[in-house]
Amino acid sequence: MSARFPIIYVRGFAGGQGAIDAAADDPFYGLNEGSVHVRVGANGTPRFHQYEGPLIRLIKDQGYDVRIEGSQQQVLLDAEPGTLRTDSVWIYRFYDAAARTFGTPPRPYDIRSAAKGLVDFIWLVREKTLGHPPVYLVAHSMGGLICRTALQVGLKDPRMSVSKLCTIGTPHGGIDPQLGGPIGGWIINTFGPQGSRIFAPEYMREYLYPDDAPGPANGDTRRLSGAFTPDRVLSIVGTNARDYDVAAGLSSTLMGVQSDGLVAIRNAYVVGSARAYVHRSHSGRYGLVNSEEAYQNLKRFLFGTLRVEIGLQGLSFEDARVWQAEVRLAIRKLPVLIHEQTADHYCPVDLNAEAKRIPTPMSPVPLITAFLIPTAQHVARYALDLKLLSLEERGGLFGFGEHLEQIGDWQDSLIIEVQLTEAGALAHIQWEWNSTLVERPGAAELSNTLEWASGRAADGSWHPVIPLPNVAARLLGDEAALALTVTHWQ
Repeated sequence: MSARFPIIYVRGFAGGQGAIDAAADDPFYGLNEGSVHVRVGANGTPRFHQYEGPLIRLIKDQGYDVRIEGSQQQVLLDAEPGTLRTDSVWIYRFYDAAARTFGTPPRPYDIRSAAKGLVDFIWLVREKTLGHPPVYLVAHSMGGLICRTALQVGLKDPRMSVSKLCTIGTPHGGIDPQLGGPIGGWIINTFGPQGSRIFAPEYMREYLYPDDAPGPANGDTRRLSGAFTPDRVLSIVGTNARDYDVAAGLSSTLMGVQSDGLVAIRNAYVVGSARAYVHRSHSGRYGLVNSEEAYQNLKRFLFGTLRVEIGLQGLSFEDARVWQAEVRLAIRKLPVLIHEQTADHYCPVDLNAEAKRIPTPMSPVPLITAFLIPTAQHVARYALDLKLLSLEERGGLFGFGEHLEQIGDWQDSLIIEVQLTEAGALAHIQWEWNSTLVERPGAAELSNTLEWASGRAADGSWHPVIPLPNVAARLLGDEAALALTVTHWQ
């Protein structure tokens, strides 16, 4: 079982004074919000699915403790050092001082001040918790920038203070409209909404990085600096622009389809971090934080015992064609996909970049990073669905002579069953391609076995290879295969 450390939640951008007041009215700053809508099927039909929200799930599923007693801050101040439970949830309430509802004049906030307050809050939580452990930071939207500023500027020992950072819909690369070009950017910078120019990259570089240190390479604010490394980060990326209805849909129109309605896909991740793409919007009825998809990824990232990276190797395809892949990851018994990159959602994988191992917003390298968490049965079944798409390109123009719209060149699902020990270590993997099964993939016996002990490297990692079916190999190259890297995760 992975360690259980205190969770500190940092909410996102509220907006104007009225929105700040409303945020301060919420005892949990939105971590308690759930949802009752999901979209299913090819047309995204709304259906009822009651999800109780991440806070209740952390209490019910993970046994986490939430101390309130009138004020979480007072609970921390009154506690003796080293006495509070490690499996606890704390809300960093940085907006309270900016609210006008508590009888005192509101104080203006800024990212650097909020980050400094977070540094103090992290110290207080660690000081009062049994064993003085590091914390997990979980952040939505702007909250991720506050966390990064604390990690990169404020904390003297970020690796000792923070174990993992999960950002959900955070504009690591800023908010830059796809439509409108310079005019759209000028509108965002000049008129809001309500102070949102703090998401312009030129402003972000001022607070995200130390004053006495060089900024990020090429000015790319998606890059971390300092001791905290991207392998400790999970970036949850939203891909549903159409359901973000803020400003009567103007935001999603301005940001374009390759976004969650507010944050562009290309800006929503830390370079080098694990990424999970989910078809959710930035907030609202179909929002990221209040979604089953985000919670399932968060749970595995925080409490999983194994990290599994899945990539494509040995790719060799026709240079005259542009190759893309659609990728979906499902887990047996879950009603949602925990990772989904598709052409319908305007984010298919760029296989030409993948073949050159060039990470881009649409081509994570590796293809997927998943975290495995022990279950009571010590076994879990996954389905990795892959679909290949290609178009002929000559002289910068696409040719449609042999094209069949929305029909893939190849599609199949890799069914994987993972057997873990009681301690959460990997025992073995069984696998088979769905096209060779004679029963339903959720119940069929799988005929191929990979034993953990037979392939471990000196550092304890494991690098098994799963060959692609013959049809896919003819398209992608005879040596094309799925390459796995399995490591212990704490």
